[in-house]
Amino acid sequence: MAQPLLQRVLRRVALCGVAFILAPVSAQAAFPERPITIVVPSAAGGTPDTLIRFLAQKAQERYQQSFVVDNRPGGSGIPGISAVYRAKPDGYTVGYANNVTLAINRSAFKELPYDPQALVPVAYVLKVANVLAVNPSLPVKTLDEFLAYAKNNPGKVTFASPGAGTSGHLTGELLASSSGVELLHVPYRGSPQATTDVIAGTVDALFDNTTSISPHIRSGKLRALAVTSLERSPNFPDLPTVAENKLPGFEGVAWGGIVAPPGTPPEVVQVLTKMFNDLLEDPAIRDQLLKMGMDEVMGGPPQAMADYAEKETAKWGKVIKDAGIDVK
Repeated sequence: MAQPLLQRVLRRVALCGVAFILAPVSAQAAFPERPITIVVPSAAGGTPDTLIRFLAQKAQERYQQSFVVDNRPGGSGIPGISAVYRAKPDGYTVGYANNVTLAINRSAFKELPYDPQALVPVAYVLKVANVLAVNPSLPVKTLDEFLAYAKNNPGKVTFASPGAGTSGHLTGELLASSSGVELLHVPYRGSPQATTDVIAGTVDALFDNTTSISPHIRSGKLRALAVTSLERSPNFPDLPTVAENKLPGFEGVAWGGIVAPPGTPPEVVQVLTKMFNDLLEDPAIRDQLLKMGMDEVMGGPPQAMADYAEKETAKWGKVIKDAGIDVK
């Protein structure tokens, strides 16, 4: 009788051990189980902030999950995206990264406190065209007239941008180098003051996102000459592109999406990607994003954003080198 009893005891111990081993796995909660923070490396009220807050609200409504927007403004988006880069790779801190933080900064700075290529792409969200707009008093009504005016006034035609190293700045430099004209860049810290000074006539022209300057174009305070996307903007379907008007293949757009810290587990990234892609595929949400001024709502495989970043890095790197741009 002793042998069967011993066997029963050993069997019970073994079963308890199996249960102990399996307990943490079965008890582990599915991701996500607490609020997700989205770091926006720019000030509240700007285009990225407005976009991300809208998506965060829609995500919260759909998934019954809290999303917190954390604004970390600073030079060239570096403080904000660095915070994402250093965050714990558990999926609970992600960030909005764009053409500046993923591509332009790689050539504009000799050293960065983060590795753009190590950030994990989660969701490719949008593209927004830049617009070349001028003060209505400038004696030009088309892109051709603007370039002719610049050639006749070398070094005297000024253009504003939201800041050194932004897509607006580099788009202006690309237009100047591609067309053989000389334009004088006047950098600002954000769109509002740049737009105000062009409207006032302090600066001749402006390159900025359609989302930022659309109201001023529609009101007549600014005169739009061309958009810098490859295709015409749905926000200004009658406005020609630089590519179709003068320079085939010309493109200078702002774009961005969601990224996660290096080392974020693939299964967590997959959950996040599906969450954001489901939002971007919703017709009502897409329509609202377009009404907010987005030119193209992306979605799809997040790797497409990483691939585009490599292409943009090469293009803007050449522009930065040729123009001798140093944003430091």
